[in-house]
Amino acid sequence: MIRIVALGLFICFWNLSVSYGQVTDSIPSGELQPVEITAYFSRQPVLGLTVAGQTVSAREIEKQQTTTLLPALNSISGVRMEERSPGSYRLAIRGSMIRSPFGVRNVKVYMDEFSFTDAGGNTYLNLIDPSSIASIQVLKGPDGSLWGANSGGVIHLQPKGFNMLQNGNELTLSGGSYGLFRQQLSVQRQITERYSFSFDQSMTRSDGYRENSALNKKTFQTAHKWRYYKNNELRFLALYTDLAYQTPGGLTKSQFDKNPRMARPAAGPNPSATEQQAGIYNNTFFGGIAHEAKLSNHLTHTLSVFGSYTDFENPFITNYEYRIEKNIGMRTYLSYSDTLRAQIPWQMQLGYEGQTGRNRIDNYDNNSGVAGDVQAKDELDNTQQSFFYRGMMLLYDRWRMEASVGINKAKIDYQTYFPESAQSEGLIDFGTVLMFRFATSYTFLNNFALRTSVSKGYSPPTIAEVRSSDNRVNTDLEAETGINYELGFRMEFLNRSYIADVSFYHYVMDNGIVRRLRENGAEYYVNAGEMNQNGIEITIHALLLPYNSNRFVQRLSIQSAASYHHYRFGNYHVNDNDYSNNKITAVPDWILNTIISLNLPQQIEFTISHNYTSSLPLNDSNTVFADAFHLVQLKGSWERTFAPFELFQLFIGVDNLLNEKYSLGNDINAFGDRFYNPAPEINIYAGIKLGF
Repeated sequence: MIRIVALGLFICFWNLSVSYGQVTDSIPSGELQPVEITAYFSRQPVLGLTVAGQTVSAREIEKQQTTTLLPALNSISGVRMEERSPGSYRLAIRGSMIRSPFGVRNVKVYMDEFSFTDAGGNTYLNLIDPSSIASIQVLKGPDGSLWGANSGGVIHLQPKGFNMLQNGNELTLSGGSYGLFRQQLSVQRQITERYSFSFDQSMTRSDGYRENSALNKKTFQTAHKWRYYKNNELRFLALYTDLAYQTPGGLTKSQFDKNPRMARPAAGPNPSATEQQAGIYNNTFFGGIAHEAKLSNHLTHTLSVFGSYTDFENPFITNYEYRIEKNIGMRTYLSYSDTLRAQIPWQMQLGYEGQTGRNRIDNYDNNSGVAGDVQAKDELDNTQQSFFYRGMMLLYDRWRMEASVGINKAKIDYQTYFPESAQSEGLIDFGTVLMFRFATSYTFLNNFALRTSVSKGYSPPTIAEVRSSDNRVNTDLEAETGINYELGFRMEFLNRSYIADVSFYHYVMDNGIVRRLRENGAEYYVNAGEMNQNGIEITIHALLLPYNSNRFVQRLSIQSAASYHHYRFGNYHVNDNDYSNNKITAVPDWILNTIISLNLPQQIEFTISHNYTSSLPLNDSNTVFADAFHLVQLKGSWERTFAPFELFQLFIGVDNLLNEKYSLGNDINAFGDRFYNPAPEINIYAGIKLGF
């Protein structure tokens, strides 16, 4: 019934679009996507880009639910983000969630010039407030030659404050189902022609859909930009987040069907998630300072220094873990650009990125949410280094050629302090790995570009995998490596009113890392050998109705992203079980995402999004599959401008409009078949945004 009503409303809006006229305040039509994207050290036209890349603007983030980056990132083909419970995220680019108990694996994330992925390979994406981000730029496919350890791609988050367009203050208050409350304040100031800053503060809380799934999050972020000389500038970024969220744990299929709102119950000798007060408590400070100097008309030098401090607690079913993580890093490079003859610009970069981290991990008995007797104590110090060089040449504004090479090194020094009988120390050295990327693109007829590339991916085990929740230092894990072959094309028509981008890739990964669980729920990791990843990505943007105030539907645009995955294990055996050629765990064959945006009279705007995810295997043996699901979300807003407010906006949204019963984040290879983390039923949120 809900499906029929939703479809009927859309058909009514479409039919009225050609017959209803009313003059209102001007709504700019805008670009479907930016004409340029910042990639590979400079701004480049998107059309001739040699990589499959996409930008998500702050405006596009705001069109959907802003308590999480999940809807915005899932709008990109080849990108998949999951939420097992409020605050518990997983993210993959062209990969599976097979390595991700929580957080991010195989992907390198930057905030401006600062590596947000720490020295241990972990990325706490849940620390970020979506409203503090000015744009998200995603470069898909492995590129260890320039960005260090990654085998899926690179995400650049641009914080507010570095590229300010105007002064402003904004306050947002919202609330919704399951005790959701959110407050966000943003202040942006251009003090002088050379100095600007921003300050963003937020508070989010929720009781959660399931038992033992409450969230409490506070963030403070500030960014400063000072052009102290005509060709020199300093940028400073600081982020502090106090994050606490409960973890309800996985359910069996029968438990999921009977009561999806329950937390993991007691089983055998293991108490329930509620009894153990299972959760995550993360207090992190992240900061960085970057200096950019133009040394001559051709030569530029960039230096950034960044670091983080994390106080992490995780009461779990079987133990209570404390972690102190200290990270510091540096990225520096020289960039030289010039022109051969009149129409052949070229550039090259030579640089270094290095990070080091110290991690103290202590585990105790968990006595109903209180730390008891000590179980294990370890210290792991890790180092990652990357030396890189890149060259690029553009022939007659049509043929772009790029080549880059990098040398990557990673190692972990470890020392076990407790239990005393297991005291040991050692070095895990992942060796020196030569990385490369060769890519080219050619633009035909000014609106069609063909691209191809060959690149190497590299992803060593993270600290959370080497020393996982089974309290053992795993010295046997090896780094994932692989070669990616890619072909793609991009088309733009009718003044960029219609855009299409298609990518085909073939990636063979060696020593793929997979997650396993012991009987008590503790996790550990093993190498599964070769993984064959073949995929197709299609993205279409269409401005179906340019802005016209003399229609009921004054502007209508649609964005569709489709991903097809043919991912298979290679020669893979576990004991006497042969999993060779099985589907790679946690990867659906198809993901389809569509976003429809329409503007109506009186500055009313609606955004309707639909996500289809096909069934996916939940274990390596492919004996259990999660069902396919359709997720529909709707958000509407109404804006006005009147004193004393420069902006007065009311908004309301509906999540899971079709009331699907699904699990957005599954526990893969779960012991006792506890695979499922049920997502909320149909729920709503509403709020007000004031600009002054």
